[in-house]
Amino acid sequence: MGFKPFIAAMAVLLAFAGAVRAEPVEIVGLGDSLMAGYGLAPGEGFTDRLAAALAQSGVAVNVINAGVSGDTSSGGLERLDWSVSASADLVILELGANDMLRGIPPDVTRANLDQMIVKLKGRGVAVVLAGMRAAPSMGAEFQAEFDPIYPDLAAAHGVALYPFFLDGVAARPDLLLEDGLHPNAKGVQVMVERMLPSVKEAVAALN
Repeated sequence: MGFKPFIAAMAVLLAFAGAVRAEPVEIVGLGDSLMAGYGLAPGEGFTDRLAAALAQSGVAVNVINAGVSGDTSSGGLERLDWSVSASADLVILELGANDMLRGIPPDVTRANLDQMIVKLKGRGVAVVLAGMRAAPSMGAEFQAEFDPIYPDLAAAHGVALYPFFLDGVAARPDLLLEDGLHPNAKGVQVMVERMLPSVKEAVAALN
């Protein structure tokens, strides 16, 4: 190889190396007890299982559990600045279930989630919005106001949407704890398997 071709080849390699992340992608799971791992043993929660699944797929990540049991969208908004570090690349935003269970007006939940997405995007942090659905016991009127919150916000802000965080697990006693609300270890595994493609796609979009 002549000198000029060698220099050209080295330039391509250096440019490629510069495009590759030097550090693992930092993912923050900002949510409530569903994210925090309520009732589960260490290592069985969603963030731990997600980190393991991504590692098995060859994706270098650091997944941080910023779930707080009982948290509402209002609580998440209040703690967002210190729950999501400056080094975060991607946030899985999972809040609203407790708003729904407490009967908080859906317009309040919508406004809080909207502000969180605006703040995160303003910091250059990518967002995967994990949706929730109202329980039938809340009534048709509440459902009609609550359920569209997540797809509406995802479309308005151009962020990724995972329509239902408990997809494949809700109303499945074999995949839930005795309270009938929170996933057991098997349920978490189902959640991770179903959401994994969406998270991998979001991570790939960061590069």
